[in-house]
Amino acid sequence: MEITALLPLHWEEVRIIYLQGIATKQATFQTDAPAWEEWDKGHLAGLRYVAIIDGNVAGWAALTPVSGRCVYAGVTEVSVYIHEAFRGKGVGKALLQKLVTESEASNIWTLQSGIFPENTASIALHEKLGFRKIGYREKIGKMDGVWRDTVLMERRSKITGQE
Repeated sequence: MEITALLPLHWEEVRIIYLQGIATKQATFQTDAPAWEEWDKGHLAGLRYVAIIDGNVAGWAALTPVSGRCVYAGVTEVSVYIHEAFRGKGVGKALLQKLVTESEASNIWTLQSGIFPENTASIALHEKLGFRKIGYREKIGKMDGVWRDTVLMERRSKITGQE
């Protein structure tokens, strides 16, 4: 497996993986993948990666700023999506570890995730890499007419001494 920068040339495969995640109804409230231009604007250019296995994109991970306010410049939200054929094979762990390492090198002090409580694999993965549960948002959004909850998780950077 090779972890490399997510580039526009990867977008079609990344989009397919994103749509697979959307279809599970356990990964996001999103109902469709955006066009490249919209996705590109919303994610930090230097902190987005793909995992390549045998020439195929097996998964992707990226960070999104949580706010445009300068005080929150080091706080980002994590996205990790794995192609259905590669789930359970360590791809998510490799991608999330890359985000942790590179975010610290980029002075990001907090990584956060909002995860559906039913997505126990994602919660376990985040916990393995130093995330902790910090809260629970009850009925935060509707999906298919049903209110859904999210578990809030965060990882504080060791470089700031805030962990």
